[in-house]
Amino acid sequence: MALYVQKFGGTSVGSLDRIEAVADGIARSVREGHQLVVVLSAMAGETNRLLELASQVSAKPSERELDMLVSTGEQISIALMAMALQKRGIAALSLLASQVGIDTDGHHGKAEITHVCKQRLSECLALGQVAIVAGFQGVSPQRELTTLGRGGSDTTAVALAAAIGADECQIFTDVEGVYTTDPRVEPKARKMDHITFEEMLEMSSMGARVLQIRSVEFAGRHRVPLRVLSSFKEGEGTLINYDSHCQSAACVTGIAFSREEASITLTGLKDQPGIAAAVFSPLAEAKVEVDMIVQSSAANECVDLTFTVHRDDFTLAKSLIKPLMPELGVDHLIETKDICKVSVVGASMQYHTGIAKQMFEVLGREGIKIHLIATSEIKISVAIDEKYLELAVRSLHSSFGLGED
Repeated sequence: MALYVQKFGGTSVGSLDRIEAVADGIARSVREGHQLVVVLSAMAGETNRLLELASQVSAKPSERELDMLVSTGEQISIALMAMALQKRGIAALSLLASQVGIDTDGHHGKAEITHVCKQRLSECLALGQVAIVAGFQGVSPQRELTTLGRGGSDTTAVALAAAIGADECQIFTDVEGVYTTDPRVEPKARKMDHITFEEMLEMSSMGARVLQIRSVEFAGRHRVPLRVLSSFKEGEGTLINYDSHCQSAACVTGIAFSREEASITLTGLKDQPGIAAAVFSPLAEAKVEVDMIVQSSAANECVDLTFTVHRDDFTLAKSLIKPLMPELGVDHLIETKDICKVSVVGASMQYHTGIAKQMFEVLGREGIKIHLIATSEIKISVAIDEKYLELAVRSLHSSFGLGED
């Protein structure tokens, strides 16, 4: 029998009926002889409800107090699940991150896991208990409660799986696996049986919301096999690992996208060593994730620098850059908030020529203007006007033959 870490998202435990249904599945696995550690998110809508409460009390609540507030959602889920399992005769114990020993850095709201103590989980498993762990949270070196950002329960699950040497980390969600693109945009999208860590990392970083990108990074680094499954339908889901059979025969594996992009252009920057570091260092310190970066020559030994950020970080990014503008010699800061990002991804792309040509021709035929381009060995990304997102995704998906037969 196997040792699994199973993570259930907010929609999977979104009501008492759903909690009972998930408890049935967990109990069935235990009776089949499997050992389980279960990670839960807050019930669907609970985190948003708590954030709304905070906004009614304070226009700008402290990050520490926000972490204290929103982390309570997971505490409710794990206690209810433990009760449901105990009712079924399954030994279960709910545990907060502080009780397990999930250590993070001190960055509230976007903390990163630094260490997991496996002793408490090992004790539970030795006693035949199912450990029900609160996802999304950890404890800083100052013993403050921290949260891991949206989707952080995925990272919690992967970190626990790595710590205890689980055979597999299973992420149960509201989709049946990883698709060639979002089926809500392209109904012909196909569920994949296998995908490599490299491809999944690019898909996640480019906007695919099946898994949080840090969870994929963590799994890849610690070689934890990941499987995405549906909480609502039976099936094998999609396996994510390094095995050679995960390698797709097609040159393009999927089309990823992100609607929530914004760009900042700084014109007239001094063309001198260290200027890019001066721009991006304060963003990195504030954990603002920068994606596409384009630098172009301007007049009078100056350069123009354009980069994209998630729209949630746009205001913060501007506030960090504006005080530096005189020192950097910036003439103007140009902002654009109505763009999106579309990417073609495939581990085999590096062995094929003409992918970029095909992508650009498809977009050109549809009259879609490209604002920015970024590439790696296994992906090509473009920034385009957001109004063209669905047209671009469907056209590219069809052109690269990714749909169902």
